[in-house]
Amino acid sequence: MSDKNTPAVADALNALLADSFALYLKTKNYHWHVQGPRFRELHLLFDEQAAQIFATTDLIAERVRKNGAATLRSIGDIGRRASIRDDDAGGVDADTMIRNLAEDNKLLLAQLRDVKSAAEADGDIATSGLVDGWADETQQRIWFLEATLGY
Repeated sequence: MSDKNTPAVADALNALLADSFALYLKTKNYHWHVQGPRFRELHLLFDEQAAQIFATTDLIAERVRKNGAATLRSIGDIGRRASIRDDDAGGVDADTMIRNLAEDNKLLLAQLRDVKSAAEADGDIATSGLVDGWADETQQRIWFLEATLGY
């Protein structure tokens, strides 16, 4: 951890955490509501991806705490910080779900780059190293989603 104890890393991590929760819930929403001829394939893919996203949340929050800061406290806190938007619409078709999740994962990847930059600027090699694995997982999710659409 850095001797500087700047809030930049914790702030970037909290933004990432908010977006991770938003993406997790959106992915579960689509998992619950997907319909059509690819139901089974997408139902399983969305559930697998949601579990992967959720698995990072505790690690992200613990990095915030290890950086000496407070982390998210409520759903309202998540809502205020998240850049990934909810999808409350009913009847979203499967291809739209896939495109939305691919774009949202790209937003999460941008958040990961922000965390990496803040961590490296602060000398926080532990956070910087963890981000590499999370970025790889995010890139894989994007790849799977886009491959499902035939990109």
